[in-house]
Amino acid sequence: MQEQYVTVAGPGEHETEVRGSRFLCALAPVTTEEQARAFLERVRAEHPGASHHCYAYVLGADAGLQKSGDDGEPGGTAGLPMLQMLLRREMRFTIAVVSRWFGGTKLGAGGLIRAYGGAVGETLDVVGTVVRRRYRLLTVTVDHKRAGRLENELRATGRAVREVRYGAEVTIELGLPEAQLDAFRGWLADATAGTARTELGGEVYGDG
Repeated sequence: MQEQYVTVAGPGEHETEVRGSRFLCALAPVTTEEQARAFLERVRAEHPGASHHCYAYVLGADAGLQKSGDDGEPGGTAGLPMLQMLLRREMRFTIAVVSRWFGGTKLGAGGLIRAYGGAVGETLDVVGTVVRRRYRLLTVTVDHKRAGRLENELRATGRAVREVRYGAEVTIELGLPEAQLDAFRGWLADATAGTARTELGGEVYGDG
């Protein structure tokens, strides 16, 4: 797995204008092709009067799935430059849809490439991005007497507490970078007088 990837902070949009044509770029984080297609259809439904709805998306922390579409624009002048901008900015799990309203002046191939790619770049700057880093899941089991203080100390030291469950004992699920596991176990033993138990889980990505 990749150690980290960059994605958009959340859904958002930004409009630019080039020689009378309007370019509205909508961005969203997506994890599957189904989500990407649903977002594209939602944008189309919201702006039925647009001349084109071009798109590009990158899925996978390793950018393993990349797709784009020109929606009637000359081949390679819309979806591809949008995709190239996402890749240049190292975006993952992200879809961009640019809706264009033709303003009456033809932009030519070069103008379209700059307009579509530029719309994505500007919108990334406006919407903002986040880094998601790879974490190993770790479940800590501790008695009720120590649980409250331990949870407070975990949060105070910036560790990613994902879930706390109360039963006969208390289980706290964390996400930790792999390199910190040994040091964490030592810290935990000191914090709980050696009474806590740990169990390793799988790997996930979380906000860095």
